[in-house]
Amino acid sequence: MDPARTVASMSRQLPLGLQLQASARFSNFLAGPNDELIGQLQHTADGSGEPFFLLWGADGSGKSHLLQAGCHLAADQERTVAYFSLQNISVLDPELLEGWENYQLVCVDDIHLIAGIPRWEEALFNLYNRIRECRGNLIVSSTSLPAGHAFGLPDLVSRLSWGLVYQLHPLDDNQRLAVLQQRARQRGCEMPAETGRYLLRRLPRDMPALIELLDKLDEASLAAQRKLTVPFVKSVLGL
Repeated sequence: MDPARTVASMSRQLPLGLQLQASARFSNFLAGPNDELIGQLQHTADGSGEPFFLLWGADGSGKSHLLQAGCHLAADQERTVAYFSLQNISVLDPELLEGWENYQLVCVDDIHLIAGIPRWEEALFNLYNRIRECRGNLIVSSTSLPAGHAFGLPDLVSRLSWGLVYQLHPLDDNQRLAVLQQRARQRGCEMPAETGRYLLRRLPRDMPALIELLDKLDEASLAAQRKLTVPFVKSVLGL
């Protein structure tokens, strides 16, 4: 099953045309101190583990990458999958979640963003119950434990704590550097350790921002036929 096609079928319903990032795989996620978490998450994604999984951690720690990696893993095993980010709920209707219990794996990103919004809280609560009845799997992410957010529906907070609950611990600087170098090699270029450390000192440390920056540097490097040296990076970024 083509996971891109699986999610594309949803995009006919979603105005924003959500789809999985092809690069969001477990194979290119540096686990660091999160080996146990990732192992359990894979089991939930492929249907062999706990049916419900709550992943929480700071913004930029890789939660979206892991949820989408779970969808790719499940789709590769011919499970039906659905991924949805709550980042844009202001322009979406909670009725969109109706019928999602028919997917074997549902991943809902950033659930903390619906705290205090009754219609969305009720929609997620009902989806949880329907997935349970259908014996499906649900993976959700948040920036902290549900009790740390202003959810108005106590039963939803209770439901979200029924399954596995894991905190995604951030990588240290050496691990972030390893990720940058790995992603650079995947793009066909080399990032010297000196350049990577320079970027980590001068720029935001969350991995999505760093990966986006790497895309920009890679394009500039190809266009100029230059290596990713510190002077070249300074010139491209205006630092």
